[in-house]
Amino acid sequence: MIVRQEGLSGVYKGLTATILKQGSNQAIRFYVMETLKDVYKGDDPSKPVPKMVVGAFGAVAGAASVFGNTPIDVVKTRMQGLEAAKYKNTADCALQIWKNEGPMAFYKGTVPRLSRVCLDVAITFMIYDSFMDLFNKFWR
Repeated sequence: MIVRQEGLSGVYKGLTATILKQGSNQAIRFYVMETLKDVYKGDDPSKPVPKMVVGAFGAVAGAASVFGNTPIDVVKTRMQGLEAAKYKNTADCALQIWKNEGPMAFYKGTVPRLSRVCLDVAITFMIYDSFMDLFNKFWR
């Protein structure tokens, strides 16, 4: 339906916003996670971080990513929605949201997203940390 109505370029609407969202997501999450682990380890870089602590840090990293990039996520969602045609590009979408709905519109859906993302990121980092332990054990 999208290709028929808007052509092939319609499939790529919101690509810039998606790249910005995913890039900032991972940058925020890994920065927060590694910073919290460094603080936990203090002066002993070889000090192990228990998996439950990694999970708690992951939840904090997830929350930071939600607050840090929900505005980009709102723009991405609008760019990929059924009314995407009314926006010229990602910047135009952000500008129209700001003008027509105000800055708080960029945080629509924060609470439900926060509840899902914190748990998701906590579990993901616990699995990632376990995998890295295993990986480092066999390839040192």
